[in-house]
Amino acid sequence: MTGTMMQSTDASETEIDLRDAGDGEDDEGQQTWKTQLETVLEEEEEEDVISTQSNTRPLINERDPRQINECLKVRFEDVIAEPVSVRSGDRVWIWSHALFEVSRVWFYRIITALLAVPVSLIAGILLAILSFVHIWFFTPCVQVVLINTGWLQTLWSSILDIILLPFFQSVAKCCRGINVVLSRE
Repeated sequence: MTGTMMQSTDASETEIDLRDAGDGEDDEGQQTWKTQLETVLEEEEEEDVISTQSNTRPLINERDPRQINECLKVRFEDVIAEPVSVRSGDRVWIWSHALFEVSRVWFYRIITALLAVPVSLIAGILLAILSFVHIWFFTPCVQVVLINTGWLQTLWSSILDIILLPFFQSVAKCCRGINVVLSRE
Protein backbone atom coordinates (compact mmCIF):
# COMPACT_ATOMS: atom_id res chain seq x y z
CA MET A 1 0.00 0.00 0.00
CA THR A 2 1.84 3.04 -1.25
CA GLY A 3 0.61 6.37 -0.11
CA THR A 4 -2.24 4.99 2.05
CA MET A 5 -2.12 4.20 5.70
CA MET A 6 -4.68 1.75 7.11
CA GLN A 7 -5.75 1.91 10.70
CA SER A 8 -7.84 -0.89 12.09
CA THR A 9 -10.52 -0.27 14.67
CA ASP A 10 -13.03 -2.61 16.27
CA ALA A 11 -15.74 -3.07 13.67
CA SER A 12 -14.74 -0.86 10.75
CA GLU A 13 -11.62 0.08 8.87
CA THR A 14 -10.60 3.68 8.24
CA GLU A 15 -8.59 4.63 5.17
CA ILE A 16 -6.54 7.79 5.16
CA ASP A 17 -5.25 9.17 1.86
CA LEU A 18 -1.69 10.44 2.14
CA ARG A 19 -1.18 11.33 -1.53
CA ASP A 20 -0.45 14.84 -2.72
CA ALA A 21 -3.71 16.79 -2.91
CA GLY A 22 -2.48 18.76 -5.90
CA ASP A 23 -2.81 15.96 -8.43
CA GLY A 24 -6.59 16.47 -8.72
CA GLU A 25 -7.60 12.90 -9.59
CA ASP A 26 -8.46 9.84 -7.51
CA ASP A 27 -8.16 6.11 -8.31
CA GLU A 28 -11.23 6.09 -10.63
CA GLY A 29 -9.97 9.00 -12.72
CA GLN A 30 -12.54 11.42 -11.29
CA GLN A 31 -11.39 14.82 -10.29
CA THR A 32 -11.55 15.09 -6.49
CA TRP A 33 -12.33 18.78 -6.46
CA LYS A 34 -15.69 18.13 -8.14
CA THR A 35 -18.57 16.69 -6.19
CA GLN A 36 -20.55 13.78 -7.54
CA LEU A 37 -23.52 16.09 -8.14
CA GLU A 38 -21.43 18.39 -10.32
CA THR A 39 -20.19 15.41 -12.34
CA VAL A 40 -23.75 14.12 -12.81
CA LEU A 41 -24.95 17.59 -13.83
CA GLU A 42 -22.16 17.86 -16.40
CA GLU A 43 -23.11 14.45 -17.84
CA GLU A 44 -26.75 15.57 -18.06
CA GLU A 45 -25.66 18.78 -19.84
CA GLU A 46 -23.75 16.66 -22.37
CA GLU A 47 -26.89 14.56 -22.90
CA ASP A 48 -28.89 17.81 -23.15
CA VAL A 49 -26.64 18.99 -25.98
CA ILE A 50 -27.34 15.74 -27.77
CA SER A 51 -31.08 16.04 -27.16
CA THR A 52 -31.17 19.59 -28.53
CA GLN A 53 -29.51 18.40 -31.73
CA SER A 54 -32.11 15.66 -32.20
CA ASN A 55 -35.64 16.42 -33.34
CA THR A 56 -37.16 13.30 -31.78
CA ARG A 57 -35.79 13.55 -28.23
CA PRO A 58 -38.20 16.29 -26.99
CA LEU A 59 -41.18 14.29 -28.33
CA ILE A 60 -40.65 11.56 -25.76
CA ASN A 61 -41.90 13.71 -22.89
CA GLU A 62 -44.57 15.77 -24.63
CA ARG A 63 -46.16 13.85 -27.47
CA ASP A 64 -48.97 16.27 -28.29
CA PRO A 65 -47.31 19.70 -28.06
CA ARG A 66 -49.97 21.43 -30.18
CA GLN A 67 -52.91 19.84 -28.31
CA ILE A 68 -54.25 18.25 -31.51
CA ASN A 69 -55.92 15.37 -29.66
CA GLU A 70 -57.26 17.30 -26.70
CA CYS A 71 -60.66 15.65 -27.18
CA LEU A 72 -59.21 12.19 -26.45
CA LYS A 73 -58.45 12.92 -22.81
CA VAL A 74 -61.26 10.67 -21.62
CA ARG A 75 -61.59 9.52 -18.04
CA PHE A 76 -63.88 6.94 -16.48
CA GLU A 77 -66.14 9.66 -15.08
CA ASP A 78 -66.54 11.14 -18.57
CA VAL A 79 -67.92 7.85 -19.93
CA ILE A 80 -69.72 6.13 -17.07
CA ALA A 81 -71.66 8.05 -14.46
CA GLU A 82 -74.25 6.69 -12.07
CA PRO A 83 -76.88 9.02 -10.68
CA VAL A 84 -77.65 8.97 -6.96
CA SER A 85 -80.97 7.22 -7.53
CA VAL A 86 -79.41 4.22 -9.29
CA ARG A 87 -76.11 2.94 -7.93
CA SER A 88 -74.15 -0.27 -8.16
CA GLY A 89 -72.16 -1.65 -5.27
CA ASP A 90 -68.95 0.10 -4.25
CA ARG A 91 -66.77 -2.88 -5.21
CA VAL A 92 -68.45 -3.11 -8.63
CA TRP A 93 -67.79 0.60 -9.17
CA ILE A 94 -64.14 0.29 -8.12
CA TRP A 95 -63.53 -2.83 -10.24
CA SER A 96 -65.32 -1.24 -13.21
CA HIS A 97 -63.14 1.84 -12.89
CA ALA A 98 -59.97 -0.26 -12.63
CA LEU A 99 -60.88 -2.49 -15.57
CA PHE A 100 -61.84 0.51 -17.69
CA GLU A 101 -58.48 2.19 -17.10
CA VAL A 102 -56.41 -0.99 -17.51
CA SER A 103 -58.22 -2.13 -20.66
CA ARG A 104 -58.08 1.35 -22.19
CA VAL A 105 -54.34 1.66 -21.59
CA TRP A 106 -53.34 -1.89 -22.52
CA PHE A 107 -55.53 -2.21 -25.62
CA TYR A 108 -54.17 1.12 -26.80
CA ARG A 109 -50.62 -0.13 -26.21
CA ILE A 110 -51.29 -3.42 -28.00
CA ILE A 111 -52.98 -1.76 -30.98
CA THR A 112 -50.20 0.84 -31.09
CA ALA A 113 -47.52 -1.84 -30.99
CA LEU A 114 -49.17 -3.66 -33.87
CA LEU A 115 -50.30 -0.78 -36.06
CA ALA A 116 -48.38 2.40 -35.19
CA VAL A 117 -45.36 1.71 -37.36
CA PRO A 118 -47.33 0.61 -40.47
CA VAL A 119 -49.83 3.47 -40.13
CA SER A 120 -47.08 6.03 -39.64
CA LEU A 121 -45.24 4.58 -42.64
CA ILE A 122 -48.39 4.85 -44.78
CA ALA A 123 -49.11 8.38 -43.50
CA GLY A 124 -45.52 9.41 -44.23
CA ILE A 125 -45.72 7.99 -47.76
CA LEU A 126 -49.08 9.73 -48.41
CA LEU A 127 -47.82 13.07 -47.12
CA ALA A 128 -44.66 12.68 -49.19
CA ILE A 129 -46.77 11.98 -52.30
CA LEU A 130 -49.02 14.98 -51.57
CA SER A 131 -45.99 17.21 -51.02
CA PHE A 132 -44.42 15.97 -54.24
CA VAL A 133 -47.60 16.56 -56.24
CA HIS A 134 -48.08 20.01 -54.72
CA ILE A 135 -44.48 21.10 -55.25
CA TRP A 136 -43.86 19.61 -58.67
CA PHE A 137 -47.33 19.76 -60.30
CA PHE A 138 -49.82 22.15 -58.70
CA THR A 139 -47.50 25.07 -58.00
CA PRO A 140 -45.91 25.06 -61.49
CA CYS A 141 -49.36 24.76 -63.11
CA VAL A 142 -50.70 27.69 -61.09
CA GLN A 143 -47.61 29.75 -61.99
CA VAL A 144 -48.02 28.91 -65.69
CA VAL A 145 -51.66 30.01 -65.56
CA LEU A 146 -50.79 33.21 -63.71
CA ILE A 147 -47.98 34.05 -66.11
CA ASN A 148 -50.06 33.35 -69.21
CA THR A 149 -53.17 35.13 -67.98
CA GLY A 150 -51.51 38.33 -66.81
CA TRP A 151 -52.91 40.08 -69.87
CA LEU A 152 -56.44 39.00 -68.84
CA GLN A 153 -55.98 40.71 -65.49
CA THR A 154 -54.89 43.89 -67.23
CA LEU A 155 -57.81 43.67 -69.72
CA TRP A 156 -60.36 43.04 -66.97
CA SER A 157 -59.16 45.92 -64.80
CA SER A 158 -59.26 48.20 -67.88
CA ILE A 159 -62.84 47.15 -68.68
CA LEU A 160 -63.84 47.82 -65.08
CA ASP A 161 -62.13 51.22 -65.06
CA ILE A 162 -63.38 52.36 -68.50
CA ILE A 163 -66.95 51.03 -68.67
CA LEU A 164 -68.34 49.88 -65.35
CA LEU A 165 -66.76 52.38 -62.94
CA PRO A 166 -68.15 55.48 -64.75
CA PHE A 167 -71.58 53.85 -65.07
CA PHE A 168 -71.85 53.06 -61.37
CA GLN A 169 -70.44 56.48 -60.42
CA SER A 170 -73.18 58.12 -62.54
CA VAL A 171 -75.88 55.98 -60.93
CA ALA A 172 -74.50 56.89 -57.51
CA LYS A 173 -74.60 60.62 -58.32
CA CYS A 174 -78.19 60.30 -59.56
CA CYS A 175 -79.28 58.50 -56.42
CA ARG A 176 -77.43 60.85 -54.10
CA GLY A 177 -80.30 63.29 -54.10
CA ILE A 178 -82.87 60.74 -52.92
CA ASN A 179 -83.80 61.12 -49.27
CA VAL A 180 -85.83 58.64 -47.34
CA VAL A 181 -87.80 59.94 -44.40
CA LEU A 182 -89.55 57.57 -42.06
CA SER A 183 -92.57 58.86 -40.25
CA ARG A 184 -95.13 57.32 -38.01
CA GLU A 185 -98.75 57.94 -38.77
